[in-house]
Amino acid sequence: MPADEDSLIRHYSLSPADRLEVGLRRREHNQLGFAVQLCLMRYPGRVLGLDEIPPRAMLKYVAEQIGVDRGTFELYARREETRRDHTARLMVYLGTRSATGQDRRAALLAAFQTATMSDDGTAIASSLVATFRERGSLLPAIDTIERIGLAARAIARRRAERALIEEISVDTLQSLDELLEVDPAIGQTRFHWLRSAPEAPGTSNLVGLTERIAFLRKLEIDAKLQARISSGRWDQMIREGNA
Repeated sequence: MPADEDSLIRHYSLSPADRLEVGLRRREHNQLGFAVQLCLMRYPGRVLGLDEIPPRAMLKYVAEQIGVDRGTFELYARREETRRDHTARLMVYLGTRSATGQDRRAALLAAFQTATMSDDGTAIASSLVATFRERGSLLPAIDTIERIGLAARAIARRRAERALIEEISVDTLQSLDELLEVDPAIGQTRFHWLRSAPEAPGTSNLVGLTERIAFLRKLEIDAKLQARISSGRWDQMIREGNA
């Protein structure tokens, strides 16, 4: 929820029609509460939460526009029934509605498409929020948005993993699993051995690097498999593998 002056002016400036609609409420606390709900339902596109008190800067800016005391909002916050009635009226006034199952599925698809390219939570959340707005629905509760985003990311991860291994032979997959088993010949797992390749220059280190390259080539993993997933998803897998 914006609180700086520029954002307040951009998102929460009331039009003459808005102020006229607000003025239809009889008491000051109802006028302020209605105006705040109007602003929130317009941006970011959600209803006022239960017992939620907006930032002081927002209350002050909205209250000044309609000529009431911002402190009256506390009275409005206690009247849940009034808030529900105002929400219903504002849906009609703003031409919006509550999110449906179809809206949530569309948001999941949009979030999944973003997650195939990036694992960034902010980018995923932004794509699904944009979808709700494009479809003319209010945003669901924040925990619902989080669940949709996490589900989309999990689906994208599973599909990327499947794309990488679906055409690898069973024997090769078995060889990859064996990388995590301790090899008595070297006293450690081959996976750890591969990751601990020497970096400093030197003849012995060059031999060690050559041995590792030869070992990897024997696995016969097609380097073109990387092209099956996005570069962003590939980079994320590398980061997780290096953790």
